[in-house]
Amino acid sequence: MYSKEEKKQLTEKFWAGFTLYCSRLPFLEGKEKKWMLRNTKVRDVHFKFDPGRDGVKVMLEILHNNEDERLEQYERIEKYKVILEEGFEEGLIWDFAHTREEGKDVCRIYVEKTGLDWHRLGDWEEIYAFMAENMSKLEENYIEIWDLIR
Repeated sequence: MYSKEEKKQLTEKFWAGFTLYCSRLPFLEGKEKKWMLRNTKVRDVHFKFDPGRDGVKVMLEILHNNEDERLEQYERIEKYKVILEEGFEEGLIWDFAHTREEGKDVCRIYVEKTGLDWHRLGDWEEIYAFMAENMSKLEENYIEIWDLIR
């Protein structure tokens, strides 16, 4: 296992590598800010990269603390499922009742690839490619519906 400092250094190296990887992608060239993440123009809706020990996820999370509001937002987005899933061969995974490790309830819409481990440097290129390609598609599809879900 890694010490706290070693894990911090590995994390910094991973994200610096992802930034470098993205800077070489033609479809991201000229974008002032590469990813929306929290700048979704819809309150409590965020995009997130989630590389882990057993795979990687690219997701849209709905974070309202109020369960009714969170589910209402999820249903608004779900109405446009066909648009949001465009370009995702296998579709997206729709989880209206996910509990994060720290206990916070969220709704998640995501795509994942298993069998990768961000602790294995040899997996990084594949993780980076998955994250960049899928976040780009998810953001583009989201932009088509954001005025409809606000």
